[in-house]
Amino acid sequence: MTKVLVLYYSSYGHIEQMADAVAEGARAGGAEVDIRRVAETAPQAVVEAAHFKTDTKHAEIEGPDALAKYDAIIVGAPTRYGRMPSQMAAFWDTTGGLWFQGKLIGKVGGAFTSTASQHGGQETTLFSIITNLLHHGMTIVGLDYGFAGQNGLDEVKGGTPYGASTLADGDGSRQPSAVELDGARYQGKRIAETAAKLAG
Repeated sequence: MTKVLVLYYSSYGHIEQMADAVAEGARAGGAEVDIRRVAETAPQAVVEAAHFKTDTKHAEIEGPDALAKYDAIIVGAPTRYGRMPSQMAAFWDTTGGLWFQGKLIGKVGGAFTSTASQHGGQETTLFSIITNLLHHGMTIVGLDYGFAGQNGLDEVKGGTPYGASTLADGDGSRQPSAVELDGARYQGKRIAETAAKLAG
């Protein structure tokens, strides 16, 4: 059975919800799925002042070497000034040994994100994640237009061909919509199916 890792960082729970949906889709694609989060690196005073969500049902990733055991790795993180946040970047900065050994070459990768606003840097954040995966030799699967939900202007919604996404609003009050969660499930399923084909 194909093994998929959904690896995420979430400050307020939006990406955590998307991670669950991505994992649900990957399981529907026939994969065994683990969900892990990266460590919080912000000072405790910042975490408390910004009211970060600190309760989670997902364990922290054991370390970079854990990545090698998966056939696919799907990375989710919110945007910080149009790029992945330092918490996720700090984790990928520890993967040099894996890169040197080529341990992730040929595996499948994907990304998903959230922003406060419609033009808050979703695509640049996705590319900041995808760039790391490409440097590791991974094959990228985005949110293709087989998912018709990302089309249309009937409602405010995330979703890009580079990866699933959601919008949180400036105060974090907006939660992922049904169509955004469906997009995350679709991408997770496509990644699992692609990984199974490559592994076969």
